Amino acid sequence: MTTFPKLEHGLYYHIYNRGTNGETIFRERRNYIHFLDLWAQHIEPVADTFSFALLLNHFHFMSRIKTEQEQEAYWRQHQDESAGGQRLLFQPIDPSIAFRNMFIAYAKGINKAYERTGALFERPFRRIVVDSESYFSHLVVYIHRNPQKHGLIADFRAWPYTSYGTMLSDKNTHLCREDVLAWFGSRSAFEAVHTKGAEDALPEPLLLEEWRSSQK
Repeated sequence: MTTFPKLEHGLYYHIYNRGTNGETIFRERRNYIHFLDLWAQHIEPVADTFSFALLLNHFHFMSRIKTEQEQEAYWRQHQDESAGGQRLLFQPIDPSIAFRNMFIAYAKGINKAYERTGALFERPFRRIVVDSESYFSHLVVYIHRNPQKHGLIADFRAWPYTSYGTMLSDKNTHLCREDVLAWFGSRSAFEAVHTKGAEDALPEPLLLEEWRSSQK
C-alpha cells in the first residue's frame, strides 16, 4: 500500500484523490457545488487553497496547511458573535481529521442522494509536498489544465469546475487569488503561462505519482 506524508503545519501540498475503482464522484452540477461548500466549511479553517480542479471521478487541490496560530486567527475572525459576548476557548483542529470529516460528509450526501452504499473515495487520500517555487507554478497550471488533459473538454478554460476562471475574476472568493497572481507576476502573465503547455515541464515527483496511480 502506498504511504503518503503527514500533513504538517505551514507546508504546501498537492492534495488529490479519485472515486473507488475510478467511480464517478460528481454526477451533476449540484454535486460540484456541494463539494466546494463542504471544502469551505471543513478545510478553510485549517488550510489556504490556491487552485483546484473537480473532474468526473477525481479532484486536485493545492493547499497550504495553516499553523495553529493561523487557525486561531481564522477562528477568532469567524466565531459566532451571537454567543452574547461570551469568550469561547480555541481548540486547534488536526488537519487530517478535517479532511477526513469533509470526505465522509460528501460521501454520505452522495450515498443518500443516489441510494448507494460503501466508500466513495480511495483511501488514504493522496498528497505530495510542494517544496519548490517551480513546483508551485507548474502545479497551478497542471491543475487548471487537467480537464483538457483527460479529454473532458477541448479547452480547459471552458470547464466550469476549476479555479482558473475565479483567478481572472474580481468577485469575492475563498481562494488565495492575489497570492497566486502575484506568484506569476500579473494576471496577463498568469494567462500566458497557462496557454504555453507548461504541463510538459512537470516536476518528476508528480509524474511518478500519476504513473503509480494509473497502474492500480
